[in-house]
Amino acid sequence: QVQLVESGGGLVQAGGSLRLSCAASGGTFSRYVMGWFRQAPGKEREFVAALTWSGGITYYADSVKGRFTISRDNGKNTVYLQMNSLKPEDTAVYYCAAAPGPIPTMRQYEYHYWGQGTQVTVSS
Repeated sequence: QVQLVESGGGLVQAGGSLRLSCAASGGTFSRYVMGWFRQAPGKEREFVAALTWSGGITYYADSVKGRFTISRDNGKNTVYLQMNSLKPEDTAVYYCAAAPGPIPTMRQYEYHYWGQGTQVTVSS
């Protein structure tokens, strides 16, 4: 059983940056694809970014490409989401998730483990 705990959320002005962290425990972290998702008020949860075991292959939602960077440190069992040039529409609860297997995926049902989420609020 993998446990995931996100941190790093907060309130930031538009144009600012935040780095989210997700600490994993209880499993072989390096065997999982890791992803970030977000859910804005009144909206469905949506894919943000994902990366492979090695971090060599990354996928991004079009809405965050060029602004967000996903990375991982398998030695620290941690995945990161660096968010730059933040916009008010990035306001959401951000979740990290783990999917078994080597192939990054945007499909939520393939992610077996989820964190509790961290709030990101971007003011205009």
